[in-house]
Amino acid sequence: MAIYHFSGQILGRQPKRNPDGSYRPGSKAVAAAAYRAGERLTDRRTNEVHDYSRRGGVAHTEILAPAGSAPWLTDRETLWNTVEAMEVRKDAQLAREFNMALPYELSRNDRLELVKTFLETHFVRRGMVADFALHDPLPEHGQNEKNFHAHVMLTLRRATAKGLDPVKTREWNSKELLSVWRAEWAIACNLALERAGQRTRIDHRTLEAQRNEALTCRDMARAAELNRTPEIHVGPKARQIVRNGRTPVSQIREVNTYRKPSRSVSTIPARRRRLNYPAFDRGSRLSRLEQIVAGNNTQLKRDLVAVNRRFDRMNRKLDYWHRHIAFAAEGAIMGRTFRFNRWKAAQEDKQRREAAARKVVHARKRLTQIAQLLKDLERAATGANRRYEQGLIRAKEVERWVRQVRHGDRTTSRGRTRSHP
Repeated sequence: MAIYHFSGQILGRQPKRNPDGSYRPGSKAVAAAAYRAGERLTDRRTNEVHDYSRRGGVAHTEILAPAGSAPWLTDRETLWNTVEAMEVRKDAQLAREFNMALPYELSRNDRLELVKTFLETHFVRRGMVADFALHDPLPEHGQNEKNFHAHVMLTLRRATAKGLDPVKTREWNSKELLSVWRAEWAIACNLALERAGQRTRIDHRTLEAQRNEALTCRDMARAAELNRTPEIHVGPKARQIVRNGRTPVSQIREVNTYRKPSRSVSTIPARRRRLNYPAFDRGSRLSRLEQIVAGNNTQLKRDLVAVNRRFDRMNRKLDYWHRHIAFAAEGAIMGRTFRFNRWKAAQEDKQRREAAARKVVHARKRLTQIAQLLKDLERAATGANRRYEQGLIRAKEVERWVRQVRHGDRTTSRGRTRSHP
């Protein structure tokens, strides 16, 4: 089924270390645009050529600019070289990027229409220039055949008739706006799936939030389906480490270690922001993913056993109330003849019939309740069986991928960088 993925990041200059120990600002925007679009672009600031024209999987590339903006903004090389030229800091922020998973249930034209409509509605109308590329999976390179996704690079400055605004638009950096974009992407994907006649839907909220909503609505089958640990993403760096024959191990890393303290505080050691990756990855991302998949399958087995036990219990109760209804109806119709006078016998017969009627009503009510519970349990059992099968398939995929990356061949580089003489 379709999955939700909408992640964003800021692309900035990554400093490069010189032989003498100093640092120089590195290029990011032009190289990133060339890689994502699968093109050959020249960085005019550093005179480097970034050639990714031979990479595969690029299904469509396009640049969307606001109406009335400068025509040269739709030229990829000119656009991102202008962005590089407008930034003077060595740690400057150059672009905003979003990576979005596309529903594989949609056709290629539907996926393209989905992305273009979303970008024009939420980014281009605000004044951003959107450079996007649609990527199709390459199963021959070990990629999942359902991994259709899009890369979107956005300018941090508003597009005008003269080019890019000299001042960056800071309100685009708010977390509230990012939350709106994440929710709107889920809505846009669900509308596209509905138009395509697909029943599957996606949700941008966490599994815990979705499960709490299901419990509030008394949808126990849905709550049982969401009772699992979310998987983590194993990125290209971790996979490349395994391909090179090394064992990936998460480490505590420092951020912005290239910065030097100012002269006024040169005697005070510089404080670095530390990221404790082992607290999240628990050894390595690959091993952590294996543990999560195995743990979800184990939890699903326990849930399935509990559902089956409750299903049997409800079946026994259903049989009991069926027999109770039959006994009450027979007793109301075929009751014994009392030895008292006819008036007293009639009164007792009336009371017996009323009591039997109350029992029948109560029994029918219980029968309806248990029948509904059985229906919910049957739905939960069906969903649990389906998720268990999907979990086994997922575990096999992870196991096969682990075996491939640990014992398989090295992946050939799909791009090279050289400098002009």
